Amino acid sequence: MTNPVKRLSTLIMAGGKGERLRPLTDVRAKPAVPFGGAYRIIDFTLSNCLHSGIRRIHVLTQYKSKSLAHHIEMGWNVFHPELNECIDVIPAQKKICEDWYRGTADSVYQNLDTLEQENPDFVLVLAGDHVYKMDYAGMLEFHIRKRADLTIGVVERPQQDCRQLGVLNVGQGGRVKGFQEKPEQPATIPGKKDRSYASMGIYIFNARVLFEELARDGTCETEHDFGKNILPAMIKNRKLRAYELAPPTPGQEAYWRDVGTMDAYYEANMDLLSPTPRFDLYDGAWPIRTYQPQAPPAKIFPSDNTAHGARGEALDSIVSNGCVIQGGRLIRSVLSPNVRLDADSLVENTVLMEGVRVGRHARIRNAIIDKDVTLPPGACIGMDLERDRERFPVTPSGIVVVAKGGTIVSEQDVQEKKEPLWRPTQPLMHPGVGSGFPAPLSP
Repeated sequence: MTNPVKRLSTLIMAGGKGERLRPLTDVRAKPAVPFGGAYRIIDFTLSNCLHSGIRRIHVLTQYKSKSLAHHIEMGWNVFHPELNECIDVIPAQKKICEDWYRGTADSVYQNLDTLEQENPDFVLVLAGDHVYKMDYAGMLEFHIRKRADLTIGVVERPQQDCRQLGVLNVGQGGRVKGFQEKPEQPATIPGKKDRSYASMGIYIFNARVLFEELARDGTCETEHDFGKNILPAMIKNRKLRAYELAPPTPGQEAYWRDVGTMDAYYEANMDLLSPTPRFDLYDGAWPIRTYQPQAPPAKIFPSDNTAHGARGEALDSIVSNGCVIQGGRLIRSVLSPNVRLDADSLVENTVLMEGVRVGRHARIRNAIIDKDVTLPPGACIGMDLERDRERFPVTPSGIVVVAKGGTIVSEQDVQEKKEPLWRPTQPLMHPGVGSGFPAPLSP
């Protein structure tokens, strides 16, 4: 019998703006945001496909997709077209109407010609902005066994955590009885009054059913969204089933993170630093693939060769290739490649992305610093939130976020030269617009 995965086409929705992750998404699509030191968020979904035996993938892009497309080209060129394998990055093309993608369902609807050419029996629709591990082949087997029209991936979560998610009302045998989008009072799991089933944004459709439902929705005045429109309409006359994400070990809670807000993104990075993390990047049975720049191994050493030099130190942290800690101190932090900490600097509870430079005696705590930012000697971030709010976005939980590129000007330069507290490396075309920052002064 033919492997059912061979009869499956996969679409990854990767075109969203990620408004709640600004300013990280001011320069890139949400799935392209760096995560966990060496990775981009989309790597987790793509790695799940690879481990599930899926070799025919289409990534649907729209918003600021250049870095995402480049990352996939450099890190995911492992498929063989001669074997009917592919990973295509498909930009929005206005194939059906004069609008860009109007919603998640519309992004698939406008690419039905791609699916029709492949003529699959099943279509797997995924989001490219979640962190989790899942074997989609097992979900497909469940879908076929239950003879469902649509199977939805779900994860059990505390009820209070589901108010910003889609929530399913699930009956016996996984039958979906209802769907709520971001409800004030999420439906609970029978027998578990404080737990709910959250939608993971993972859908397996019978291809014919998907085509029919998208064609119907395409002619209606809706938001053209899977959660808001397609799923509620299908519950009335289609056979829907829920497939629960299994935990890695019985008795544990399954790990799935929607890193759609800055605080959720920060917490998911910090989750990786536990001695026994629930999401393990070092699981040899499920490696996460990515593109990594050519860089030497990380190096940690004193600030000079004398006995009096400041000691380089990294505690409870992830340190990527190319990082140099020269007399700096790193505590419970995540470093992407080619980060440098100079003498007597302190970085604590922080995410530093590629190319960040931390000057001598700088103090950084509870922060997210995007790529290629230079922190001058003596810079302080995360020590005085009121002062930080004058310069940077600060999340509700007190995490300071510094946008990509630019230089944090030292306090001495501010006083002596009347410099702004932050300036971009290159002048902005429209200073301050949409960046979350006050408009920088002209250099």
